[in-house]
Parts: sequence; structure tokens; C-alpha cells
Amino acid sequence: MTAIEQQQLGKTLWAIADDLRGAMNADDFRDYMLSFLFLRYLSDNYEAAVKKELGSDYPDTPLDVLKKLGYSTPLEVWYAENPDDIEAFEKQMRRKVHYVIEPQYLWSHLAELARKQDVELLHTLENGFKFIENQSFESNFQGLFSEINLSSDKLGKSYKERNARLCTILQKIAEGIARFSTNTDILGDAYEYLIGQFAAGSGKKAGEFYTPQQISTILSEIVTLDSQDPALGKKTKLSKVLDLTCGSGSLLLNVRRQMGAHGIGKIYGQEKNITTYNLARMNMLLHGVKDTEFEIHHGDTLVNDWDILNEMNPAKKMEFDAIVSNPPFSLRWEPTEVLGEDFRFKNYGLAPKSAADFAFLLHGFHFLDNEGTMAIILPHGVLFRGGAEERIRAKLLKDHNIDTVIGLPANLFFSTGIPVCIIVLKKCKKFDDVLFINAAEHFEKGKRQNRLRDGDGNEPNDIRKIVETYKNRSEEDRYSRKVSMAEIEQNGYNLNISRYVSTSVEEEKIDLQAVNKSVVDLEKKIAEAKNKHNQFLQELGLPLI
Repeated sequence: MTAIEQQQLGKTLWAIADDLRGAMNADDFRDYMLSFLFLRYLSDNYEAAVKKELGSDYPDTPLDVLKKLGYSTPLEVWYAENPDDIEAFEKQMRRKVHYVIEPQYLWSHLAELARKQDVELLHTLENGFKFIENQSFESNFQGLFSEINLSSDKLGKSYKERNARLCTILQKIAEGIARFSTNTDILGDAYEYLIGQFAAGSGKKAGEFYTPQQISTILSEIVTLDSQDPALGKKTKLSKVLDLTCGSGSLLLNVRRQMGAHGIGKIYGQEKNITTYNLARMNMLLHGVKDTEFEIHHGDTLVNDWDILNEMNPAKKMEFDAIVSNPPFSLRWEPTEVLGEDFRFKNYGLAPKSAADFAFLLHGFHFLDNEGTMAIILPHGVLFRGGAEERIRAKLLKDHNIDTVIGLPANLFFSTGIPVCIIVLKKCKKFDDVLFINAAEHFEKGKRQNRLRDGDGNEPNDIRKIVETYKNRSEEDRYSRKVSMAEIEQNGYNLNISRYVSTSVEEEKIDLQAVNKSVVDLEKKIAEAKNKHNQFLQELGLPLI
């Protein structure tokens, strides 16, 4: 399927979502829609693996014949005919694809129940969700569907109404997807598209779980390049990657996309919001990341309640080759005395109560490997605000940990219209200076959000320009500049980008003496022309001017 067809599938599913949600809040309906798409993905992937595993033993009965016999899937037939082999078969499937779905919980069976308006659909869905959470995977995916309340009055006041509504939703989704020759990769792309669409409709709340893909691409490309000399190109392998505020996981998946399916040892993410935490886990599985290849923690990053990040022995400390983050901007938090002694903040001081931006930055930076790269999105205020933030910024600069500062245009995010920056940090960097990139005026204006251009050939490509400038540490008038630490120190460790890379055009200097001479010469020529003209008028007997 082409990129255009992928987008068409996403638009088709979005149109279905928009049509079906009725009076339901868009955020509530999002959870139903994305969960059903996730279930469809798991089922398709599993059935394809089952067919390959069973080979000639896979029942080849036509679907219309199956339905007449009371079956919805070939796997139902196999289970009925081979009861003694089920345990060994499921053990083998867990080894091959890392999970199992019993026939009655497969999407094809549920879609058939929906088509027939079967009264058992709701009960089957409830049992299916519990089975996937507790039994499908070797890992524990408890609470994966915790935000899906199938008994909610939003679906209907009675069981009959809720069941009928679910039948309609599942049937419409099944029909919408059936129009396309889909595969499991395409469903992952459709999932990403829907997350973006729901984020666009959620306004400021979208900041909790969504980083626009274009900005995500910039961060993911930066952290996958060689940390000491980005011009050497992409690293061949990343052992561990962390997003300390991972939202729906799209940024982590973008890093994986840059490295390839086998280019990352393990993916780690942390998310405080339960809904987006579940979205992230689904998103990983939807994109073919096995349950053993990722770990998403539901918890508070600032409190640091994740056991694997609380190792007090420095020799056993968890460290990451690449760290990315798009934390909530200027979040109010509680910097207590206990946190002041926390190993993440002790050497720097605490971020102010009014803005936890540097707290998020220091949390991630603590766990960065000596050969790693961290890229974090923050509001511009962190570059120049005084007080505690100035002290933290100064120490990071004196220790040569801030590598690059990238200024982005305003209104790129759903959650805010303010311009933001990307700060790139390293523990052992090769270059003594700091690279400043002022990309604030390189964008395409949109009705709701501005966007970075990604054109081909002669068309502007703002994303490529930023990444290539970082990669080559190139300098360009009114766009990028390498600034010495001496100059930054002279400016009181203020990193305001326009102080170092101004985009204003210098006014042309005017030579007043030259202008005055030009005016005198013009007046002389005017007088000569006037006299000559009057001579002609006098000869003709006409009034002079």
C-alpha cells in the first residue's frame, strides 16, 4: 500500500470515528476507536502467524461455508477438531509471536457477532479484553483496556442499547478497513494518523500525549547520529532508548524507525497519565515491537517512582544511549527538601516551583550514557530566565554539557502557540562551542497550526535543513552560528537565541553627503530643463511655466 493509500485509510477511519461518536466526547470515543483498531491488529497478526505455523493443517474451508457451520474463523474449526493439541500449539505460538488469542476473541469473530447484532458481543468483548490483559502475553499487560468502560452510560443506558451501539461501531470499522488491502504495518500507520487527529481536536490537552511528527523526526534523527561527531552519520546500534515523558509512544517509535526494527536493544518509556500510558503500550505492539523489546512504566517522572531508575549504586545505574522528551511545558511542581538531596538534582539545585522544565531535563540527563545524546523540547524561557534556572543552565554550560540550541517557529504544537526550543545535551562532547540554530522563521503558515516544510528537490525542507545543520555544525548568516563559551560567559550564560543568531535584516546605510549632492544635481537639471521649455513656449506665444 502506498503512502497515499495509508493516509486514505486513516482518513476513512477518522470519518467513521467522527460519524459514530455522536454526543460522546471526542477523548472518550478515542479510547474505544483506538482499542478496537488495536484488537484488529493483534488478530490479523496472530491469524497470519497461525496460518504459517499450521501450514497444510490450517482449515481451508471457504468463509461462507464456515458461517453456515456456525464458525467465524478457520482457527475455531482447528480448535474444535484438535482439543488435545491446543496447549502445545499455544505454547509454540507464544514462542513465535509472543502472544495468544483464543478464537472467540479474534476480530473476525467479533466482527461477525457485530454483523449479526448478536446480543453476546458486549460480554465477549469484556472477556476478550480481560484475556488479552492477563493471559495473552507472557508479560503482564494488566489494565491495558482500563479506560474502556463497556458498561458506560455513554454507550447506552441499558445492556441492549450498549450492545447495539458496539455492534454498529465494530461493523463500521470492519467495513471501513475492508475497503483497503491492508496489512499489519498499515494498521499501525492508521493508528498513528488517528492519534494525530484526536490530538488536533483535543487542543491543550493534546500536549499530554502527542508530539507532532515533524518535530519528532528532528529529535529522533539527532539522537541516532554519532554523539561525538554527528557528521560521521548514524550509529549502528542503540542498546537502550528512553523517553521520560513518552505520551502515546510516537517519539520512541520514531527513534526505532530511524534505527530499523533491530537497531535498538530495548525501548523504555514513562508516562503519568493512565490513558496515554495504555495508548503507548498498544502503540508499541501495533508497530511490531515485541513485549520483550519494550518497557513502559506508569508513574511520575519527577518523583522518580520507577524502580529500575532508583539504583543507588553508581556501578549499577541504568544508562541510555539516546534520550528524547517532550515534557509538559512549565509545569508547576513541589520541589521539596528531600528532592534537593536527590541524586538527579543534588549537584545542580532544584528547578523553581513555577516551572519544572529543568527538573525534567536533569532527570533525563542523569541517566544519559557518556557516549549518548539527549534531545528535549522546552519553552524558550529556560534559555534566559534567572534565579534557580540560571544557576542550573550555567553549570550545564560550564561542564560543557549543552551541545546545541535549536529555536523553532511559534504555533507548531496543539497544546500551545508559544515558540519552543530543542536543547541537545551530551556528557562528553567533542566541540567546545555551542551551536545555535535559529529556525524560527522557516515554516509554512497554517489555519490552526504552523508546520515545518518537508519539500523535495527545489522545495524548502525545514526539517532537513535543521538536521543537516546540526549534523555538519555548519554556519549560515541569519540561521546558524557556533558560539564560544567565552562569549556565552560574557552574556551571563544567557542562551537567548536571537542574541547570537539574529534573523533581522540590517538596514542599508545611507551616505547623506552623496544623497545631498544627488539632490543638488537634480535641481540644477530641473532648472535647465525648465528654461529650455520656456524658450519653446515663448516662440509659440504661449504662457510660460
